[in-house]
Amino acid sequence: MTKSEIRKKYLQKRETLSQSEVIDFSKKIFQNFISRFKPVENQKVHIFLSIPEKGEVDTKLFLDYFFENGIRVFVPKIVHKKMISVEITEETPLIRSSWGIDEPESNEDSGEKDFDFVVTPLLYCDQNGNRVGYGKGYYDGFFSAISAASLRIGVGFFNPEEEIEDLIARDVPLRYLVTPTEVLSFGGFTSKYTK
Repeated sequence: MTKSEIRKKYLQKRETLSQSEVIDFSKKIFQNFISRFKPVENQKVHIFLSIPEKGEVDTKLFLDYFFENGIRVFVPKIVHKKMISVEITEETPLIRSSWGIDEPESNEDSGEKDFDFVVTPLLYCDQNGNRVGYGKGYYDGFFSAISAASLRIGVGFFNPEEEIEDLIARDVPLRYLVTPTEVLSFGGFTSKYTK
């Protein structure tokens, strides 16, 4: 299937999930992430701020855990059509963007390139770690600009079924996919964070 076909199919699938299913699946994804990757104090995590109205994986569980355990948190923000990474704390005020995304007020790029984990939104991910997002290409550009050692970890409700037919050279695959039922690893990548 093409990305646009997959995007349409999995947006519809996500829309069929009830609010309680989204909450329950998000908790399972969070638990699977923590048990697999075991983030610790002073590690650096880049993570998106979810949009509850869109039925995305709820990242508030992740944020609460990271703040409580002294893990440094960076979030994406689109500035001049480019995705930057802004470091936030529990006290950072967030404002709602025109896209309905909570963002920090600051437009100051942290300049950080060496993340331990990059928790990535998606609609779908295939068996090779190729993701389908909303089609803007921000994450592919971001992935290309950061350290290749940063673990790119997708979080999604659905396991791989379809193959993406229209990949292009600038598509950067994920290293892992965390779903409510499992953690999938792609490309035989090993690191100090996984067994």
